[in-house]
Amino acid sequence: MMNTVEAVIDESGHIQWLEKVSIKGKRRVLITLLDDESQDETLQAAKSALREDWLNEEEDHAWEHLQKEA
Repeated sequence: MMNTVEAVIDESGHIQWLEKVSIKGKRRVLITLLDDESQDETLQAAKSALREDWLNEEEDHAWEHLQKEA
């Protein structure tokens, strides 16, 4: 399952999670660097778009086979 969480990354590459994150094993990540000025606007637009596209019954059904345990 894909999960989006908010974090801050410093110049040294250290990540400070702004939400509680539970990670088991190695995970791949995608990192989008945001300008400070546009951060709130961009996050709200992204959340809205993802909610529309991903949080629906059709989408759940399409990916259901990946949720089943082996």
